[in-house]
Amino acid sequence: MNAPLTAWITGIGLIAPGLPDWPSARAVLRGEQAWASAPSVLPTPSLLPPAERRRASRVIKLALGIGLEAAAGADVATLATVFSASGSDGHNCHALCEQLATDDRHISPTRFHNSVHNAPAGYWGIATKSMAPCQVLCAHDGSFGAGLIDALGQVVLDRQATLLLTYDSEYPEPLFAKRPVPDCAGVSLRLECEPSPQALARITVQTTESPARPLEHATLEPLRAAIPALRSLPLLERLAQGRSGEVCIDYLPGLRLAVRIDPA
Repeated sequence: MNAPLTAWITGIGLIAPGLPDWPSARAVLRGEQAWASAPSVLPTPSLLPPAERRRASRVIKLALGIGLEAAAGADVATLATVFSASGSDGHNCHALCEQLATDDRHISPTRFHNSVHNAPAGYWGIATKSMAPCQVLCAHDGSFGAGLIDALGQVVLDRQATLLLTYDSEYPEPLFAKRPVPDCAGVSLRLECEPSPQALARITVQTTESPARPLEHATLEPLRAAIPALRSLPLLERLAQGRSGEVCIDYLPGLRLAVRIDPA
């Protein structure tokens, strides 16, 4: 990616350990309140019909929660979406592996349809009745960066307001020993091609080989390093503090994203 991609951020959603929503995270990132470690709090997916609500896994509740927070005030059915996760539903993967390790290897239909990587996107469509374009990506630890580039590309090239949803779910043992994501967490950004009264900041992104720096908020650095979706925290820190400037975000091996934020 040689040419920079630019859009306007008009909404933010966040759920992470000790950070139940964007206003709480903003206060912590501004230094207005201390961060306290606590399990991620997942909202009830009330927009889903009762049957789908009962089947919704942790990662589906997470994706719907961050997406609806970022899309507040918008017509969600018209927003293009980009879903990006390093592994998606860890608990469901664990349950499937447990079942396949027994003599009875029959998998329940609910387990099966929740196992596919695009399950959160499907539940989003059911909840919002959206028929807008949708992409589902995975780039391991670079999943936030991959999703951000894809979403910005849609805004710039298609002139389409786009909702980016990036999220990760923890795995129980023994998978946790190989993929130690400590809890589920996710970030969502609503991106538009033109400024509006709701615009929070202009974002400009291009690739770079410059090294990424640790998060200024040192107590949150372990979360940034452990949960791929939270590689976004340096960007969110800049947005929370309302400061212009550039941050460097981990992306693929040997490659980072230079992200410039200019508050509206």
